[in-house]
Amino acid sequence: MKAVILFIALLTTGVVTYSQTTYSKETLEKIKEVENNITGNVILNNEKPRTIPEQMKLYNVKGMSIAVIQDHKIAWAKAYGWADESEKRPMTTETLFEPGSISKSLNAVGILKLAQDKKVDLYTDINTYLKSWKFPYDSLSKGKKITLAEILSHNAGLTVHGFPGHNINGSVPTVYQVLDGKTPAVTPAVRSEFEPGLKYQYSGGGTTISQVILTDITGKAYDEWMFENVLKPIGMTHSSYAIPNSKSNPNRYASAYYPDGSPVLNKFHVYPEQAAAGLWMTPSDLSNYIIDMQLAYQGKKSKVLTPEMVKLHLTPYNNGPAAMGTFIQDLDGAKYFEHGAGNDGFCGQFYASLDEGYGVVIFLNTEDGSLLYDVISSVAKAYNWKNFYHEPQKKDLENGPVVIPEFILEKYKGIYLFENQWASVEEKDGEIRFYTDGLSAKMYFTSTTRFINREFRAEKEFYTNEEGNVIGYTRQVEGKAFPNAIKILNPDTLHLNVNDLGNIGWYLMERKETKKALPYFKRAVELYPDDLNAKMNLAHAYLFDTNYPSAIAIYKAHPKELIRPEYTWEEGIKNDFIYFSEHHYDTKGFDQVFEELKLEKPKGY
Repeated sequence: MKAVILFIALLTTGVVTYSQTTYSKETLEKIKEVENNITGNVILNNEKPRTIPEQMKLYNVKGMSIAVIQDHKIAWAKAYGWADESEKRPMTTETLFEPGSISKSLNAVGILKLAQDKKVDLYTDINTYLKSWKFPYDSLSKGKKITLAEILSHNAGLTVHGFPGHNINGSVPTVYQVLDGKTPAVTPAVRSEFEPGLKYQYSGGGTTISQVILTDITGKAYDEWMFENVLKPIGMTHSSYAIPNSKSNPNRYASAYYPDGSPVLNKFHVYPEQAAAGLWMTPSDLSNYIIDMQLAYQGKKSKVLTPEMVKLHLTPYNNGPAAMGTFIQDLDGAKYFEHGAGNDGFCGQFYASLDEGYGVVIFLNTEDGSLLYDVISSVAKAYNWKNFYHEPQKKDLENGPVVIPEFILEKYKGIYLFENQWASVEEKDGEIRFYTDGLSAKMYFTSTTRFINREFRAEKEFYTNEEGNVIGYTRQVEGKAFPNAIKILNPDTLHLNVNDLGNIGWYLMERKETKKALPYFKRAVELYPDDLNAKMNLAHAYLFDTNYPSAIAIYKAHPKELIRPEYTWEEGIKNDFIYFSEHHYDTKGFDQVFEELKLEKPKGY
């Protein structure tokens, strides 16, 4: 009976924490302070801060795990919500997450250890160490050789920012297929985009090259060598770069969810790009890495690296934002090292002081990272982090937010362009919302034309032309004016790059507004007639708009053409079908496409 009562309590509170640790009264007070002081960038009408569970509900976050560091120790760790909602499996502090790019930080520690042991030189041509695969230099590198130092700091001039995951029951590429962009890999080949050492450009592709170097030098599987030589010594004994399979214990892993709350197919995706995105870990484990680096930076002995190597790991390279495996922020003299992360259905972030012994690690089993920064800010305030916390703006709305008639809201809806970015005013879940850069925020009107959001510091005001049509909005942050955003009135006259046109089109498609998406895809084909991706986007839009004749005409027109080297048109159709299936689109229309093109459906679908 007692267990049943506990389970009901967990359901009603929305908070789940399983920990054997007994905390002091002072620590419990700090936990409560962090949990109960969650705000965005704006506080309306002196409203009370939210709690972590309330903010999780606001952002549709199923589960969260956090560890807080103070005085070079884990002060406390706690978990909230569900590791798997459908199974009613609670999140615990031992639940493993696969948040993505934080994998690169520990990979860098591994490469720096190889350099420390004189197995590699960080400043020598990478092809000196590559045995199973060689990097194909071309004219874009301008005769300069790429080094491991440049790869770890994202200064190598390489392509492929990041990687989508793969269905655990589908076709998973080898790391060599990933590097050469060969099916079943869905990303282009990792190649030079410009000469190495010229400037910073983030590249998960480059990190994947370092993965191959490590296995070629050590002669061991990447996950095995990294566990024995980096993770285990540093105290990350629950963590692993091993790719889960059907024999893995499913209860160890958090299930992944898309921002709308729908589950990732088969619980989560897997990544052969282990160094770039494949580390499964807990916040407490990652805290052990942070503490080891902090102590070593202060002159104490690291469990893995020498002081010289730790300095390389925590010092900006080539005056850029990145060190070899971390990012460095100087907040008016207070220095922090950090790394964010995002995989399909997961995200995470750590921040840690270089000169003091505090920090935080937070993982979520959703792609929407809005909650991360709300909680980090609460931790920073509670523990008085130096030069980190900024008080939110306070806005008083007399008599509450202004209610705008529906016929006026209709005039505001649409796509807007500003400073090489785009935004949308949309209706979602019965609310009028402002969307940009992956974040959808509720709009609070302070007049019939002016609005604010909790998540953004800017105040915005719609304006019209002489005919009364809405043509844009102004932008101000604390009295400082920024360039106006201009509403797109006719997509047929746009002159945007092909990626922006495609992204706007897909944004509308994802919201089931295919007819509004079609003009953007058509414009992309008109402006970039040789771009096969643009043509395929248009074909997909026709298909979902039930215009099968127009869709199949495009599908049939390019059967043997290459979208990019080693990647055919037919492979593109298959991989896009996988995307639609995993993101819960109605893919029945593809049955006839596969039949008419005589293509086999991908394995696992």
